[in-house]
Amino acid sequence: MVAALAIAAMALPLPVAHTAASRPTPQRVAAPAAGPAFRSFDRALSPAQRKQIRDHHFWHKGCPVGLSDVRLLTVSIRGWDGRSRLGRMVVNERATQPLARAFRRLYALHFPIRHMSFADFYGPIRGRPKDGDVTGSFSCRQAVPSPCNGGSITTGSGHWSMHAYGLAVDVNPVENPYVGCGQSRDPHARKYFDRTRHRKGMVTGKAVAAFASVGWGWGGAWAGNTKDHMHFSSTGH
Repeated sequence: MVAALAIAAMALPLPVAHTAASRPTPQRVAAPAAGPAFRSFDRALSPAQRKQIRDHHFWHKGCPVGLSDVRLLTVSIRGWDGRSRLGRMVVNERATQPLARAFRRLYALHFPIRHMSFADFYGPIRGRPKDGDVTGSFSCRQAVPSPCNGGSITTGSGHWSMHAYGLAVDVNPVENPYVGCGQSRDPHARKYFDRTRHRKGMVTGKAVAAFASVGWGWGGAWAGNTKDHMHFSSTGH
């Protein structure tokens, strides 16, 4: 009996002793791709771009800044499909670095921007996006009166807008309307009046913080009954 047990024990497989070389290597799960790195750069307007801005009435003699005072700023943005691409807008030369830092934060937040290119904003009307949802900055015009006060975009308020200096940016204007006394001049804006219900492209607290980090204020924080949810500027006005 003892001999039989000994023979059976000899037939059992011996435990494997793992050496450093034979020990199983844990599988590593790859981290999700961060996507293309953020980019930003700026350059002077070309003669053709200056002509287009003048021809389409975004600048004229008597404006508070000259076309030599503004630059074409290019930054990485997240498109409506979430993919990385380059967005472009004309801004005051003094705003290029602050805005590059603000848009770097928006990019890290994956904040979506629907349209943001030179042609989208300054190109021929027939070629601009039909939805009008263009993020842009420089436009030599007066400030638009509050919807509370009546009037129209073309009549103006009697004083220069910060856009006339290239020191303001309007972000996704369809999703972030200019509202006063419960009214807007955009008939499609009503569904965005309720800012407690977030929809894609609406300005968030983190987006506001991105601009606040470079000292820019938000029109959605104005006191009173008028709120310009799309609007950020170097003065807050």
